[in-house]
Amino acid sequence: MNARTATAANMDGFTKPAFEKVRETFARNFAERGEVGAAVAVYLDGEPVVDLWGGETLKKAESSGPWQRDTLVRMMSVNKGVTAICAHMLADRGLLDFDRAVAFYWPEFAQAGKDKITVGQLVSGMAAMVFPDAVPTGAAFDWNAMVKGLAEQAPIWEPGTRGAYHSSTYGHLVGEVIHRITGKLPGVFFREEIGEPLGIDYWFSVPAAHHHRVSDIKPNPLSVTGSAIAAGGDSPLGRAWRVLPTTSIYGANDPLNLNNEMPSGYGRGNARAIGKLFAALSVGGTLDGVKIMSQASIDRMRTLQWDGICGLTGRHFRYAMGLFLSTPEFAYMGPNPDIFGHPGAGGSVGFVDPARRMSFSYCTNYMCAGAGLGDRCEALIEAAFTSLE
Repeated sequence: MNARTATAANMDGFTKPAFEKVRETFARNFAERGEVGAAVAVYLDGEPVVDLWGGETLKKAESSGPWQRDTLVRMMSVNKGVTAICAHMLADRGLLDFDRAVAFYWPEFAQAGKDKITVGQLVSGMAAMVFPDAVPTGAAFDWNAMVKGLAEQAPIWEPGTRGAYHSSTYGHLVGEVIHRITGKLPGVFFREEIGEPLGIDYWFSVPAAHHHRVSDIKPNPLSVTGSAIAAGGDSPLGRAWRVLPTTSIYGANDPLNLNNEMPSGYGRGNARAIGKLFAALSVGGTLDGVKIMSQASIDRMRTLQWDGICGLTGRHFRYAMGLFLSTPEFAYMGPNPDIFGHPGAGGSVGFVDPARRMSFSYCTNYMCAGAGLGDRCEALIEAAFTSLE
């Protein structure tokens, strides 16, 4: 059955017959779980088998019309995963060595006892650079101010001894290494090397001509991460995100954060785009004749680096080289422990099940409750895996 009929939630798109359960679950998310606007995509063997969207877009928390096929939304920390993929692409080409010191590529980084931190530690959340204390308050969208402060910043603990999710700093830390090697900000590198060749509608910063396609995010007071960032103060997440301008805590789409790269969490895209990116990784790294990286580099990227309590959030994660491995409660992406991908606060996600050659992505403009992917996303993940069976 082809699912192109409109519903009360303005649902549109298609599902292959075997994946009708995903369509049914997507509809129930609007009817029963409070979904506002969202999209979900599943690729199998590099081909789309689910591409659904529905609900409403938002401008300043008010409805601005139906979610369209080309609607963009902030997918939060999924942007870190995309940044990591760019770094692994450079390594696959022999331009980046994970065993080298970060300072080899970024000499200023050697300050404050960081001269021995390797790129591998940086990419894997082992660099102890979780708090941007040396960055001016509100400077998150000033690239030069961010990287200058991070270069001056001392590690919080001995690098390499403890894993931590680098919530607010990852994008600039890894992104500046990409910048130093290529001469391009990571978003420019992504557009030229991946986005345009593969036709992936994902943007680290959004050109003015596309601003009208971007939906705002509706905050959820029950979001653990969102509430901690909004509250600010001395909590770990408040301290980590002190660099945000107060008007941008929930990502209101103003020119400041639309026009500037903040690759720890301000990229915009949709499920089709991120699903296609991860589809390339599900089939050996080449899709539609475009090579992202080799299978060997994919295997390195998804190799477990630490499994334990995160030094920033206090949550249990299984973390690879810039991507998460599926972990119950806080990063559940399916039953296979080898699944790898990246979640975003509020429920957005992109991931690969390498055993099934399947990729999955979901995006939403209404943040979920709790600290994981939330009931709407998890219901869709369950439906996708049930369909595969």
